[in-house]
Amino acid sequence: MTKLKDPVRMATIGAPHGVKGEVRVKAFTADPMALGDYGPLSDAGGRTYTVAALRPAKTVLVVRFREIASREAAEAAAGTALYVDRSALPDDLEEDEFYHADLIGLAVRDEAGAEIGTVAAVQNFGGGDIVEVALSGRRTVMVPFTLAAIPEISLQGGFIRIDSVAAGLADTDGDERGEEDDAGDEGGR
Repeated sequence: MTKLKDPVRMATIGAPHGVKGEVRVKAFTADPMALGDYGPLSDAGGRTYTVAALRPAKTVLVVRFREIASREAAEAAAGTALYVDRSALPDDLEEDEFYHADLIGLAVRDEAGAEIGTVAAVQNFGGGDIVEVALSGRRTVMVPFTLAAIPEISLQGGFIRIDSVAAGLADTDGDERGEEDDAGDEGGR
């Protein structure tokens, strides 16, 4: 068992399917049916999983891994994230294509070019991709991964640019969220 030096999440094992060790798998690849084309997958502990067979089933794949031979083993594997090393992925991407893993750690800039944080993660909870941004000196926020909210991605420049209003980080009247305006409160009570 060896850990990957630059892991990229490819899938997550879900619930068992049947009694012979098959599992439901949520793939994060452009073509879910190509999940086995990347070679053996690894979990966070370095254990490998080799795709023996797979088929589509609604929104997931049903996969038989060589290393999972029983329903009990399938139940134990539920929730396991599966990775490949970044070097196993093709590098012949188009100019405007990238892997989500390539965004992690990039600077996040606002409309004026000021750095406001870094990309902590790219999540998908079922409603579309969301960029998790660790704000400088503050909490993390979730920004929808849309062209309106993130109009520019520059891997070469090492940053993404967000539109604060579309990203939900500023009120439309210009006040930053969380700031309180105390002016005029004294006479109105």
